[in-house]
Amino acid sequence: MKLAAVGDNCMDVYENIGKAYPGGNPVNVAVYFVRLGGESSYTGVVGTDQYGKLMKEKIAEKGVDVSHIRFMEGSTAITHVELVDGERVFGEYEEGVLADFKLTDEEIDFLCSHDMVVTGLWGKVHDDLAKIQARGVKVAFDAATRPEDPAAVTAIPFVDYLFFATDDGDTPELRETMKQIKAKGPKLVITTLGEKGSIVYDGEKYTTFGIIPCNVVDTMGAGDSFIAGFLKGILEEKPVEECMKMGATNSSVTLEYNGAW
Repeated sequence: MKLAAVGDNCMDVYENIGKAYPGGNPVNVAVYFVRLGGESSYTGVVGTDQYGKLMKEKIAEKGVDVSHIRFMEGSTAITHVELVDGERVFGEYEEGVLADFKLTDEEIDFLCSHDMVVTGLWGKVHDDLAKIQARGVKVAFDAATRPEDPAAVTAIPFVDYLFFATDDGDTPELRETMKQIKAKGPKLVITTLGEKGSIVYDGEKYTTFGIIPCNVVDTMGAGDSFIAGFLKGILEEKPVEECMKMGATNSSVTLEYNGAW
């Protein structure tokens, strides 16, 4: 059971405390999938600066296959973050070499050697998902809070498992949005609702699941943890509700410590 994560990576740079942490949506999902006992790889591009080397080393330390991390001349993507009274305040995002990331044919072949490919809104691979899905590989996509974003709109017809997040709770409007997205192609549309749990639409019914109570220390990576747990359940052919429970359980672990991983 092998998961290929592909797309964006990012260093969260806390200048006021002199620390930098690796992350990014597909990177986090790959790390959490290994934590759950699965196998994963991460495919993406980093810069020739100090952060590129650090990114590859840290991901490798977590047991993720980093054979397809490419170095490009330039700087690794970074997000400037400040800690203000214990809360993270996100500043400027510098995309660096990710701005020019495009999958090669060899990288697509590598991704298709896995059971599933997962990427997200900023991954720059939405135009390649049709090719990947056509080769019989399952595709998962995280649209973050923007399923209407042009990259997500391009991706959705070629995605099996479409994730997005909202803080608005389970509303008739949300259910209608999920229904419209499902009609465009995905097998399942999965919406995470923060502390209100999650909801999944399969074209016939909506399934809801709450949260696993825990001592919340830091919400960084909670959504990506849910995705990793849910997809592990899917690859193990578990029922939808069990997949939701696996996602929520994995989130509860991440919520109890500082940082994504």
